[in-house]
Amino acid sequence: MSFFGRSRPEGKVLETVGIFEALKQHGKYETGQLFLHSVFGYRGIVLFPWHARLYDRDVTPLAYISENICQSKEVKGKTHTYYQVLIDTRDCPHISQRSQTEAVTFLANHDDSRALYAIPGLDYVSHEDILPYNSTEHVPIQHELFERFLMFNPSKNPSFSARDTLLAWQEKNHPWLELSDVHRETTENIRVTVIPFYMGVREAQNSNVYWWRYCIRLENLGHEVVQLRERHWRIFSLSGTLETVRGRGVVGREPVLSKEQPAFQYSSHVSLQAPSGHMWGTFRIERTDGSHFDVRIPPFSLESNKDDKAPPTGYPL
Repeated sequence: MSFFGRSRPEGKVLETVGIFEALKQHGKYETGQLFLHSVFGYRGIVLFPWHARLYDRDVTPLAYISENICQSKEVKGKTHTYYQVLIDTRDCPHISQRSQTEAVTFLANHDDSRALYAIPGLDYVSHEDILPYNSTEHVPIQHELFERFLMFNPSKNPSFSARDTLLAWQEKNHPWLELSDVHRETTENIRVTVIPFYMGVREAQNSNVYWWRYCIRLENLGHEVVQLRERHWRIFSLSGTLETVRGRGVVGREPVLSKEQPAFQYSSHVSLQAPSGHMWGTFRIERTDGSHFDVRIPPFSLESNKDDKAPPTGYPL
């Protein structure tokens, strides 16, 4: 079954870009697997898998005490497969309002302890987000790293193999790319998924500052159109501080979640003057009739790597 490119510019004819393959109910997709993202609609290719622990609070109910700090009912993590992928740059303009395409960031090797840089078109994708397809094109995905990381191999299925440069890049940057824990919770049909990443430590004013990025996806699982209006974070540091952050929207936006465009994904950063901490909070959501409700952000840990090494210098290749 062939499928067609999504979100094509006006006046352009839809074009066939590949043949759908059967979904993998068991096992994982291999390096070089082409896919269409089932939520955001972009074309991509799998670089390598991550085996994460998924803590799903929709499966194990939690008791909440004052200020949304969760009681010690243990949520058991289940192994779940995610993938490091490249996004086709032709599709980036069409998804930029719903998903950041420069979400994977690194600490820069500057005197400025807050300097960050991003690798455009790099994403993390859950196994169920992948709609696999194949193509006879030698370069079916447009991305500056595609030919540096992958080579066409018609005798293989999928027909793209990892180059040594991809394996070396994966090994070198493993501590800063690694996806280990995923946290998920649904409130009134709005599902929030959080993935934290440790970025490294920097010295600032004679003290260590530990950095994390966190990726958040909001998904409207219902039929009602809603809009995110406010965020309310609580950030606890092992040093004993508890910080409250309130503000309008997220990353300067107040996204609408509808049946046609049910999801919004973004990344942000947090720093602590301690090697670990916790974050939790709520999003204030507005219905079309003007009423509001709060959606819980599942609590998650901020943990630094015990064998901390310096983050990569320069462009991580």
